[in-house]
Amino acid sequence: MNAALRHWGTALAIALLSVASCMAAGSPAHADELTGTLKKIRDEGVVVIGVREASIPFSYSDGTRTVGYSQTIALAIVDEIRKVLGQPNLRVREVTITSANRFLMLVNNQIDFECGSTTHTRERENVAAFSNSFFQYAVRMIARKNAGINDFADLAGKPVVTTAGTSDERLVRQLNGSKQLNMRIASVKDHADAFAAVKSDRAVAFVMDEPILYGFRATDPHPDDFVVTGTPLGYETYACMFRKGDEPFRDLVNGVISRMQTSGEAERLYNVWFTQPIPPYGINLNYPLSQEMRALFAHPNDKALD
Repeated sequence: MNAALRHWGTALAIALLSVASCMAAGSPAHADELTGTLKKIRDEGVVVIGVREASIPFSYSDGTRTVGYSQTIALAIVDEIRKVLGQPNLRVREVTITSANRFLMLVNNQIDFECGSTTHTRERENVAAFSNSFFQYAVRMIARKNAGINDFADLAGKPVVTTAGTSDERLVRQLNGSKQLNMRIASVKDHADAFAAVKSDRAVAFVMDEPILYGFRATDPHPDDFVVTGTPLGYETYACMFRKGDEPFRDLVNGVISRMQTSGEAERLYNVWFTQPIPPYGINLNYPLSQEMRALFAHPNDKALD
């Protein structure tokens, strides 16, 4: 009888351990399992997102809060972080970043990640890690319609502006050197400053990512005064950016983006921000989904195009 009881007790203990193991597998990550960004967020009780002020329609202020196509993706990632950590009330802090300081702020742990309008290039992989791409676009320019600027050759000897610390800056400077155009290139702090230079006739063109140019054109009081033009200098992709060597965080972010893209959610989100009126002025960019974007949504990947 005692032997039978001992046998029964052993079997019960094994069964309970098995159940506990299964429950642990489906529960939020344990504290001793966390590393990298997830551990930092858990320990500090807050996730810090880098946001932009004027990257319309990706990440920008509508006067009261940060909104946009990329910002919506960032908040979906925050929701997933809350699930993984088992902290539904995890706080979110937004920190404004610029093209010039975003990498330094990431490396110095001032932000945990950002999903704005950061181009994924192979060179930048030496500094930061990048998620699956969430946008693909051409690099072009915006100019006044009456300026006679149709392609980049028309910029020879003229003042041109771009945003400091961007891949576009590198591309336009390379073009200037290789084609000996003698453009007078100014690199300014942020996109809004660059477009302001064109509006005030301090520059004849602003070289930047095509969708951002469409955003500035659409939000201007006189959009018909401007034209987005030029043979593309290249094609690039946007991705979320986070610290290198953090595979658990990379997998979390990529999982969110992949699910959004393959489920149709990303296309619905695209239509909200690129083909419908957006805050704060109710303008419509009229920038329909391209075949390249459809292909990206069908086959999520983290490849740089440069």
